[in-house]
Amino acid sequence: MKLYASGEDYLKTIYTLFKENGTVRSLDVAERMGVSKPSVSHAVKLLREGGFLVMNDDYTLRLTDLGREVAEKLYERHQYFTERLTDAGVDADTAEAEACKMEHTISDSSFQKLKGQVQKTCPYTDTCELIPGKERDP
Repeated sequence: MKLYASGEDYLKTIYTLFKENGTVRSLDVAERMGVSKPSVSHAVKLLREGGFLVMNDDYTLRLTDLGREVAEKLYERHQYFTERLTDAGVDADTAEAEACKMEHTISDSSFQKLKGQVQKTCPYTDTCELIPGKERDP
């Protein structure tokens, strides 16, 4: 099953709610995402069919191993981009919104390269003795 950005958003929300509360209901997802309960029901149905989550007998939602793997990847990307954007001076709301877009579009390969990148120029060029753009020792 092809997973679209909206499905990924549901998985990430379920993952986040579970981390916060230890249990997740469809109503919780609807409230967090600002969508209707029927929208959540439709998404849950598709995600269940795709093997990304299960609904327990008490109607709580639980990610499968596959769903958790996808959600953790998205959560990590979201945190990474939000942090980088706010560090660069982007206001928090804009950083959150843009990180959400970025997490869906970047390839695994590119994200791993970004994550592994070591800063090569001094971030404090105004107060640092290094010449701006000059590489520093790792």
